Amino acid sequence: MAYNPNIHNRKSIRLKGYDYSKAGLYFVTICCQNRECFFGEILNNEMILNDAGQMVDDEWLGLRERFPNIKLHEYIIMPNHFHAILEIVEATLVVASIDNNASTDDVSTTLVVASNDDNAQNDNVVEKGHPRVVDPTVDAMVKTLGDMVGAFQSITTVEYINGVKTKNWKQFNKKLWQRNYWEHIIRNEKSLHNISEYIINNPKNWTNDKLK
Repeated sequence: MAYNPNIHNRKSIRLKGYDYSKAGLYFVTICCQNRECFFGEILNNEMILNDAGQMVDDEWLGLRERFPNIKLHEYIIMPNHFHAILEIVEATLVVASIDNNASTDDVSTTLVVASNDDNAQNDNVVEKGHPRVVDPTVDAMVKTLGDMVGAFQSITTVEYINGVKTKNWKQFNKKLWQRNYWEHIIRNEKSLHNISEYIINNPKNWTNDKLK
């Protein structure tokens, strides 16, 4: 799939008034500062991750533990940028107690995430069609897409700095990532398919990539 400005707009297009903690699918692109290549190289149309790129991969997958109400779809780590489809799923905070006479000290708050996915990404799923209950980071419910991307940028920057100090990774100038990021709200199956194909084929299109 070639570059398509309708799904991969280079401008920051946060929709005024839109609730970015709302359940839905989001296409996210994050670029390295100054478009420098830190995470590996393209060989024979394939992305070969270096140690820093593998770290980014691990931390992206680790977001599922930090934000239990997300699912991760297609993603690709490129030499100097990152594409991903992230889904925020419906979740509800419920209050439960052991018995009807429990004191307020015995009341606990739990995050319940609805799941009908055979491949749900949480070990606490009981069975298909049942909710999965996870020990809460109680404020996870109010986290926005920006909070999640910001956490990812912060965590990977700290880990990268450690790699510079201890593993001789390439140094960066002031920032690893650009401060801003680009996102697109995926509203239908056709758009999801097109963007997924774009992500999968990104290494093959590296020669003509607009983010090089």
